[in-house]
Amino acid sequence: MSPKRVCLCVFLPFALGHFLSLLLRNINAMLAPTLVQSLALDSAQLGLLTSVFFFTYALVQLPVGLALDRYGPRKVQAMLLCVAAAGALLFASGHTFTDLVVARAMIGLGLAGCFMSAVKAMSSWVAPGRLPSINGYLLAIGGLGSASGTLPVRAVLRYTDWRGLFAGLAILIASAALVIWLATPRTQTAQTSSDATLASLCDVYRNAEFRTTISLVLIPHTVFFGIQGLWIGRWLSDVARFPDDAVAYLLYLSMAAVIFGAIAVGLITERTGRRGIKSLDVAVVGIGLFLLVQAAIVLGYRPSLQILAVLFTLVGTITGIEYTIIAQSVPRELTGRASTCLNLLIFVGAFVVQAGFGLIVGLWQHDAAGHYPAIAYRVGFGVLVLLQLPGVVSYLIRRCPVKCAVPKRIRKEEDYEVSALRSSR
Repeated sequence: MSPKRVCLCVFLPFALGHFLSLLLRNINAMLAPTLVQSLALDSAQLGLLTSVFFFTYALVQLPVGLALDRYGPRKVQAMLLCVAAAGALLFASGHTFTDLVVARAMIGLGLAGCFMSAVKAMSSWVAPGRLPSINGYLLAIGGLGSASGTLPVRAVLRYTDWRGLFAGLAILIASAALVIWLATPRTQTAQTSSDATLASLCDVYRNAEFRTTISLVLIPHTVFFGIQGLWIGRWLSDVARFPDDAVAYLLYLSMAAVIFGAIAVGLITERTGRRGIKSLDVAVVGIGLFLLVQAAIVLGYRPSLQILAVLFTLVGTITGIEYTIIAQSVPRELTGRASTCLNLLIFVGAFVVQAGFGLIVGLWQHDAAGHYPAIAYRVGFGVLVLLQLPGVVSYLIRRCPVKCAVPKRIRKEEDYEVSALRSSR
């Protein structure tokens, strides 16, 4: 196909699905005050309601990955988006906490293949040399989706309530499914090979490079996903006491920062790689900065709270380097399964972080206005910092012997030369 037709018939339909996926993943950060007031939710219920998206998203990663290879992205993505549209309609009509949890779970399940199906479709119709730039555009559109879940959602809520919003989103999701089904050309998809089975995924976890990467980046990645999708907004409201309009604006800036952060991480990684610096070394520096931002949140320096909210998302985008490192380090025959396994671990972890953070905050009593005290959030972020530190420390310890081995080896060679000189005398 011509580049214009590829853009119109392949890239844009699948990019729309990815856009909606990121919008719905982060929309509860904006809707949290409304949902809490409408359904009298506590922090634990709010955390579970939002995080169940990650749970079902992770639950179907492996089957979706195998289905994409077997049936192709057109069929798989269109069917999954229909499930997400049904979930959005159920959310719009739900009246109990259980109704909304089931609906949110359906939305997560239906949107679970958006990114992978887009990448699969691009690889079928785009030359390999152009894939990195195309994937960059796809991530940028995902960042626009995250940003659209803030101020634009706030603007829509002036004309309708959250039920009307989700009814409209259901129509958009169903429309995206129809566009993919009608516009995307059919592709010849090979049957899944005999070795690409669920049992063969153990090969990924046995890979030393895969384990080294996730030991450093996985937990920060899950913290980034779990917190920026809900609790940053609640922290701005409860601790900084910003009004809803200010929270919406700061969340918009935070989500928009994903676009700039992703571009910056790509450029930095590429340039440092030319100088022989490993991507994992870039990652450990970025994660160190990410931990400093979280430590500043724990300390609660009030004049910089709004800056910290934006920095959390901007610096946290460094965790996305995990996909690049895995693709570069594992054998080519494991790349697809490694990405699928990585998605599974990230979204299970994001579910645990988002729900667990709500449980920690819920240990304190909220005031009459529904605000939790600052100490609850400081303890929550402190726990997250403690969970991430071991990975950074263990990586630095592994790197240190490599650097110290050179002078030690030189000393041994010098001792050998001195002893040989003495023996000759």
